Amino acid sequence: MPHTTPAQQPPIRCALPHLKRIAADEQAIAQEELNQYVAEQAQAIAPTTDFLTSRDRHIISEIIQIEPESIRTLWIEGGITVWVQLVDGGRLAFERDWFASRVAEVKVTLPETPRERNERLSEELETACQKYGLTHGEVDWLSFSTTLYVNRQRIGFLGCNLQGQWYSRQSQLGGSRTAVDIDAAIALLGVRETVAA
Repeated sequence: MPHTTPAQQPPIRCALPHLKRIAADEQAIAQEELNQYVAEQAQAIAPTTDFLTSRDRHIISEIIQIEPESIRTLWIEGGITVWVQLVDGGRLAFERDWFASRVAEVKVTLPETPRERNERLSEELETACQKYGLTHGEVDWLSFSTTLYVNRQRIGFLGCNLQGQWYSRQSQLGGSRTAVDIDAAIALLGVRETVAA
């Protein structure tokens, strides 16, 4: 193998333009990945989750005087400001306490939803059970009825009909008797409030 001197060696071509192009391509790819990540994170924290019911939209629309379908979502910022996001991209800001009082005013004018009814009746049932030392079985939420027990012994059935009247009966197939309130319905089962000695 012949020995070559540095002057005889072929010139080294600079690959720098190629390296610059590779670096620029990699930077563009990295920038695109960063942009995609930022967009995903913004979407993840953006208040776009649709948790509002049609009733919620109706209440908000009554307050701000727009069509319910125009409301996308709402959120509270800093515990002070209520933001209403509109479908067209607009946003409206309201002071939280003012907005809450207006919601309460509008809610009073609307009929009770089945869920609100069940929550109210459930609270009445729990209060009465504590008052009389009773327990109850699983509640049938569609008809709002349940079985009542004293010391694990079934004493009868209790419920509230669609007219808002409490009723009770002693056996599964027996006739129901309506009452003016839950206390009277429980009394029809022969249960009296325990008196501390």
